[in-house]
Amino acid sequence: MATKALFNTVVNWFIRQRIDQIQNFIDHPIETQKGILFSQLFHAEDTEYGKLYGFNSISSYQDFKNKVPIVTYEEMEPFIEKARQGHKDVSWPGLIKHFAKSSGTTNAKSKFIPISAESLEYCHMKAGKDMVSIYANNHPENQLFNYKNLRLGGSSELYADFNTKFGDLSAILIDNLPFWVEITTTPSKKVSLMGEWESKLKAITSEVKNEDVGSILGVPSWMMVLLQRVLKETNVGSISELWPNLEVFFHGGISFKPYREQFRQIIGKNINYYEIYNASEGFFGIQDRSDSDEMLLMLDYGIFYEFIPMDQFHFSNPKVVSLEDVEVGKNYAMVITTNGGLWRYLIGDTVVFTSINPFRIKITGRTKHYINAFGEELMITNVESALAKACEATGAQITDFTGAPVFMKGNEGGAHEWIFEFSQHPDDLEHFIDAFDKHLKTINSDYEAKRYNNMTLKRPIVHIAKENLFYHWLEAKGKLGGQNKVPRLSNDREYIDPLLEMNK
Repeated sequence: MATKALFNTVVNWFIRQRIDQIQNFIDHPIETQKGILFSQLFHAEDTEYGKLYGFNSISSYQDFKNKVPIVTYEEMEPFIEKARQGHKDVSWPGLIKHFAKSSGTTNAKSKFIPISAESLEYCHMKAGKDMVSIYANNHPENQLFNYKNLRLGGSSELYADFNTKFGDLSAILIDNLPFWVEITTTPSKKVSLMGEWESKLKAITSEVKNEDVGSILGVPSWMMVLLQRVLKETNVGSISELWPNLEVFFHGGISFKPYREQFRQIIGKNINYYEIYNASEGFFGIQDRSDSDEMLLMLDYGIFYEFIPMDQFHFSNPKVVSLEDVEVGKNYAMVITTNGGLWRYLIGDTVVFTSINPFRIKITGRTKHYINAFGEELMITNVESALAKACEATGAQITDFTGAPVFMKGNEGGAHEWIFEFSQHPDDLEHFIDAFDKHLKTINSDYEAKRYNNMTLKRPIVHIAKENLFYHWLEAKGKLGGQNKVPRLSNDREYIDPLLEMNK
């Protein structure tokens, strides 16, 4: 026990030192970002991409905007594929050995995101240390390294291909973790890297139920599945009975708002919740205060940030701003230039700045995940806020959901159609629908206008999902575990129609 306490003290001291460097980019954000941009342009000027766009002649941010195009994955794909086949100096110097395979529920086609040695060490790995450093500085009496950290990564293995490797980002990270992290982590590396989700879930449960867990890390939806399985296997009343030293859940990937109350109930005591914002393309934000879920934008990870106001996103020549010109409260699509060889890359996420001193953000959704079939501009943040009110009013708890438009036919108005899977059903479904609809009107004036007298939009159409409907839908698509998630909103019926068919 004394050895554990000493280890906890030493690692805590070491990990907390990083806070001075974090404070430095907080104090000098614009200078930090400019330094990253020009360092990376210089670093990559002799690559194929650098020569194509004249990196060596770029001397200002305006030059950068004029000469280098904003790109989607599809436009970047030929360069990525060439690097994946073992070619050097394509969009980043040298050979890229790892590619994170990202295959969200929205695309059948997988994406392969380059993970250079620099992005692995100075972005992803650095961020993991910073996440713990920020927490340790906020909670100096923490016991993180006295107990095990439970990680829940993706369900894929690393596959060698063209003398390079590709796999889930979490598999790449686990494969490269330092020894001192590995010895404080559960489940074992072997189990963590298992591919088939159901077998993996059983193996994880078997290992972790006998551990003394102090922290957990993962996507809320999949972590909830695991904790429910652990409770079932151990016959305890709550997770805190099994793991009395559990003190924090580091979560990301999806909004935590619909899950907060469920975690409070299943854990059975108050713990800390810290949100992180990461993706295969990079690690972007970390919650830096225990009393707010806003995230500090991490500015020294080799990522240069730009932002497109969402009200101009679909323009042929939208306004694009650097960090220097962002405004609080405005919804932006995020554009990144990374030390993995992505240049002015549209990641597909939307964010809002809650503060510019320091730069803090909240994720508001995806550039493709919204409902705007009738000019209502419904975003995921609107929906989650309205659902929270409806659940509060009716005692309901929601596990998963999706929504889509019902298009107008003739003189008949349109509507929004929803499938909700409840872990706790509302005491009155009609009251739930009315409360949901009412709050959407309150927070979204465009929605309110379209709902006026049912002229454009009728009352929401709501279906109750069978138990585990969304789980089985993801299973049928081969997308269980890891970063896979249910698309909450869609401007067409690509997701809701097959789900309704399965729900019959």
